[in-house]
Amino acid sequence: MLPQAAQHYLETLLKLKNYEYQSDFARHYFGEGKAEGKVEEVAKVILMVLAARSVCVSPEVRARIIGCGDLVQLEAWAERAAVVSTAVELFD
Repeated sequence: MLPQAAQHYLETLLKLKNYEYQSDFARHYFGEGKAEGKVEEVAKVILMVLAARSVCVSPEVRARIIGCGDLVQLEAWAERAAVVSTAVELFD
């Protein structure tokens, strides 16, 4: 509930010092959030690459990409997104 400027300052301070959370709860909660954020970002990149290449993405393919929680799989699809002719080829 800090003012936004104070919150930003503290977040920056913690990042600069490579702060490691001490409690198991905090390590789990914040570590999980980072992983989820990474998964969401890679899924977003896949869709952006396909769109930039004018590759049509069906709602089913979009749902499969967004719904995937496996970072390794998403990264493999991200590499393939640069070369496939159709979005379905990501999954071959």
